[in-house]
Amino acid sequence: MAQSEVRGEAPAVEDTMSLTPKAPDIPARSDRRGGARRAGGPKTDRRRRRRRVLRWSATVLAVVILGTAGAGYLYYRHLNGNIQKGARANGDDSKARRTAPNAAGQTPLNILLIGSDSRNSAENVKLGGNRDHAGDPPLADVQMLIHLSADRKSAAMVSIPRDTRVDIPECKDPATGKVYPPTNDIINVTLARGGAGCTLLTWENLTGVYIDHWMTIDFAGVVRMADAIGGVDVCVNQNVWDHPTPEVRGGSGLKLKAGTTKVQGEQALQWLRTRHAWGDDLMRARAQHMYLNSMIRTLKKQNVFTDTGRLMDLAEAATKSLKVSEEIGTVKKLYDLGMQMKSVPSDRITSVTMPNRRDPQNGNHVVPDEANADKMWQMLQDDVAFDKHGGASGTAKNAGKDKPTRKPSVDAAGLGVLVQNATRTATEAAVPQRASAIGRLLVQKGYARAQADTSGTLVEEKTLVRYPSADLEGDAQAVAKALDIPMSAVQKSTDVSGVTVLVGADWRTGTSYPKQSQPKAGDLPAGSDAVNGSDTSKCMDVYSVYRW
Repeated sequence: MAQSEVRGEAPAVEDTMSLTPKAPDIPARSDRRGGARRAGGPKTDRRRRRRRVLRWSATVLAVVILGTAGAGYLYYRHLNGNIQKGARANGDDSKARRTAPNAAGQTPLNILLIGSDSRNSAENVKLGGNRDHAGDPPLADVQMLIHLSADRKSAAMVSIPRDTRVDIPECKDPATGKVYPPTNDIINVTLARGGAGCTLLTWENLTGVYIDHWMTIDFAGVVRMADAIGGVDVCVNQNVWDHPTPEVRGGSGLKLKAGTTKVQGEQALQWLRTRHAWGDDLMRARAQHMYLNSMIRTLKKQNVFTDTGRLMDLAEAATKSLKVSEEIGTVKKLYDLGMQMKSVPSDRITSVTMPNRRDPQNGNHVVPDEANADKMWQMLQDDVAFDKHGGASGTAKNAGKDKPTRKPSVDAAGLGVLVQNATRTATEAAVPQRASAIGRLLVQKGYARAQADTSGTLVEEKTLVRYPSADLEGDAQAVAKALDIPMSAVQKSTDVSGVTVLVGADWRTGTSYPKQSQPKAGDLPAGSDAVNGSDTSKCMDVYSVYRW
């Protein structure tokens, strides 16, 4: 059957902003007395200068709110040189789908923020506090998806704990060309298996959510950004000291008195790295959410428009601190991202952690709580707001229309369709003969060449229709329509050689695909540990061993 190359990287986006600053003044011309004067007069000059200053200021403020970079035209070349870049995805086989545009043609924006524990410099070794790991491949100890709704009126920050065991796809290191085979391991090792692009691909395969860009920051970058911002307020309910104990080695060194404290520099890094004092890695995610929410509120309050020194410090720190996926590797593109985040009100920002449960194979790890995690991923895919302050976006409203977007390449009778039994779960055996039952149903609907794969059973939480190449997308959509399977379940994949139906655990009985309920705005699943961006009342509880 037809097959084509699957491309994992997003096409480069043209940067239309000139690298050369515009001339600040209109050329001088002579007046009648023989002297030179500026065209337009002094008032016009002042207005021009004021507009340039405001453009410059707005650029920096908006971009830093997102934790990226921005600057005025004067430093454009210099700051572009600060930015490090890398491939968006380090593999081709993504299971993600793009969310359909809303009525206004807008789509959500998803950015993966990764905190690296890299000790590849003397500064990072000192801040990391463990010289034994100097030069080791970095681990992705913080992983957070920033989701901006299609209408840009709400946002979500979703964390996956670093010790979550997941399926990691094949990844390729863009620097060395080394190919890492698929494996099952905790998610923080993805950064060492080909860089941030491998982490992104793992997220896409787990969540089904298409991720537009990634950004990484290391220990030193966190310190620089915290200093440039001027500190962020954090709160603890008891005195805390995260130090080594006879039972547990290590610790961030964080030492604070009960109440609210403004942390910056190394102390901010300690807050973000603290785990033992909060009890576990899940509570560390909550502390990180509280820090980022507080940082956003701080930046919204700061009057940086008239503070040139602050503007320059923020721009330098942001561009030196971040490495980004190459399609957003200029100040102009990062500025555009910042502008989209700028207008989201704090009370429309919701921070959550992926619902999870203890890993039965290792008590120190967790695995996704499938039912609740899948509900969260569906909310992201359908662009349903995580907060209750607004209704579902236009994208979510359009999700129910669920119509094919491509025409089939051949008649149903001439299309070969393979049906596989993927009803097995971690706790239930596969349903016998499910592939045969759905294969016979397809034959009844005109797909005479449909056949069941009897070689074994697979595991899929939800029923999927996969196709290997773009020329078969319309055919896969037609098969999904014939079975009343939603278009969101149609995926491009190199795991198949033709149109393939995987009958998942959500369709264990009957010949009618079960109707799926649509999530509602603010209806987050259990185990989300949601924190609203405007909530200033939250404080971290300290595990008793680490109180002083």
